[in-house]
Amino acid sequence: MLDLTAIPRLHDQATIIWHDETHPSYRFSFPEAPAFADLVMANHRANFDLWHEEDLARDPSASDSDIACEKHRIDTLNQRRNDLVEQMDRWLLEFLDHEGASLNPHSELNSETPGLILDRLSILALKIYHTREEAHRANATDAHRRRNCMRLVLLEEQRTDLAGCLLSLWEQVLVGKRRFKLYRQMKMYNDPDLNPVLYRKNYTKNYTGS
Repeated sequence: MLDLTAIPRLHDQATIIWHDETHPSYRFSFPEAPAFADLVMANHRANFDLWHEEDLARDPSASDSDIACEKHRIDTLNQRRNDLVEQMDRWLLEFLDHEGASLNPHSELNSETPGLILDRLSILALKIYHTREEAHRANATDAHRRRNCMRLVLLEEQRTDLAGCLLSLWEQVLVGKRRFKLYRQMKMYNDPDLNPVLYRKNYTKNYTGS
């Protein structure tokens, strides 16, 4: 059966490799389910890119136009990240059905889906990587390094706990004790029919001829 405990290791491998621009492209191995691994890594890549775009957006020397461009890129990446959470959950539900382990409709419903937990684990992997960098930064003060060493311990504990929760949920799903649903994120800000700023602008343009 699918071993979800391997995914934090994949997150860590990818984070290290993607920070090394000299490293050749690499496809991460998850032999049990390569298609699912592709979704997991695509979600992690979206979070990876989001992390660095948000760093750029917070540059105090950035111009207004630079920040506006960064904001548009962040919105696009965030939409992709959320779409991939849904795709991971859809894949897992189809996997269960294919394996003859369909969800028990009478079992307790879990509010957080595996895809959402995997997304949180991805973000924790990035926090751990960058906190470890700060804990060993040569040009930082001793106090800065100590503070980040303490933060690193907490982040590692959080990830261990969360990975355990994912494993527990998955094991209970497999034996019919818990279930989850595919929840659509229903993001509105990128939809020209749902974001009032966008549809009002389109309305004005269409009906004034401007």
